[in-house]
Amino acid sequence: MQIFGVDIGGSGIKGAPVDLDRGDLAEERFKVLTPHPATPDGVADGVRQVVEHFGWAGPVGLTFPGVVTGGSTIRTAANVDKSWVDVDARALFTERLGGLATTVVNDADAAGVAEMNFGAGRGRRGTVILLTFGTGIGSAVFVDGELVPNTELGHLELGGHDAEKRASSKAKDDGELTWEHWARRVTKYLAHVEMLFSPELFIIGGGVSRKSEKFLHFIEGIQAEIVPAQLQNNAGIVGAAMRAAKDG
Repeated sequence: MQIFGVDIGGSGIKGAPVDLDRGDLAEERFKVLTPHPATPDGVADGVRQVVEHFGWAGPVGLTFPGVVTGGSTIRTAANVDKSWVDVDARALFTERLGGLATTVVNDADAAGVAEMNFGAGRGRRGTVILLTFGTGIGSAVFVDGELVPNTELGHLELGGHDAEKRASSKAKDDGELTWEHWARRVTKYLAHVEMLFSPELFIIGGGVSRKSEKFLHFIEGIQAEIVPAQLQNNAGIVGAAMRAAKDG
């Protein structure tokens, strides 16, 4: 069974058909740059480009980098234009995609669901936290396999700032930090999250998951097991498709 998944991020909008039996992309993903400012109309046009690239005519699952309630309403928009707040995203995307059925879910929640079913969290019980390091920091918290939605732990305060302003991969790039320096910031962040939630497992997702050998060995003093995401940066696309299949 195939469903289309789209992952909307602060820097790029990427998507592909997903083979839900394997939990993997059925075709090589296609990506366009996220417009700046990332307004609802601009992002919706980017999504349409991605979907039309494949000539897709079925249901579409989409991630959004913020809190999504009721499978449709956007409540926060930290890394896209603030005009997203209170937008009915499902209605917007359905209209822009010519009436295709759409489902919208928080981006890290989608990535987490994919990792728990097909990746590093498969079969794991207790408290598992996936953290995606990209333009911001997304989070997905699971307790015995059940998702606690819209946690947005990237906005925990760390050193007087939103944690994602200090420890996201964008913060690394903007500050031209070495992997070791950045890993020290990530360690402080993980220690804070661990103090609050006492997870058995941290899964590190986002683009940096492809480069885990460059930084994971610098992270010390964390009691929880720490592993890179197995689906890497495709987890959001897979999770979006899984959510669309469930809602369909």
